[in-house]
Amino acid sequence: MVCNVCGTNPATIHLTEIINAQMMEIHLCEACAEEKGTEFKTHFNVAELLAGLGEVSMTKPSGRKAEVLVCPDCSLSYEEFTKNGRLGCPACYEAFSRYLIPLIRRVQRAAQHLGKKPGRMPVETEARHEMKVLQEKLKKCVQKEAFEEAASVRDQIKIIQEKNKKPKKR
Repeated sequence: MVCNVCGTNPATIHLTEIINAQMMEIHLCEACAEEKGTEFKTHFNVAELLAGLGEVSMTKPSGRKAEVLVCPDCSLSYEEFTKNGRLGCPACYEAFSRYLIPLIRRVQRAAQHLGKKPGRMPVETEARHEMKVLQEKLKKCVQKEAFEEAASVRDQIKIIQEKNKKPKKR
């Protein structure tokens, strides 16, 4: 999505305001948002929110000096992340995983993004989604060499396939 103001840079700030049942959305790049200043200030600071959720004691149990975590690729420290709420690069996820995983679980209820599905889904779409999930689970079971669980998942897939078989018209 492109910035509504300059029309060239990618929008990284997305604001939605609802006034008298009218919804207005504005999408800004960081430069235009800074230029607009307090006019587009949000009611809460996401960086502060993440930092507050991510506050984890980094002191060692024996009372030794606090551990300093730094990303090997971009040199961002975990302390800097807690201050600004932004990671510096993809490698930061791995470098800070010990502290990010509990934070992500707290915010999203899971450590891995599983996608979203609508509350009401057509029966055919529901079946395709369930099949896709089971096939992925089967693949992971085989990779982990959990063959008993894989056989159970395979049987579930066969049941769904039998249900979805349409009789041939003559």
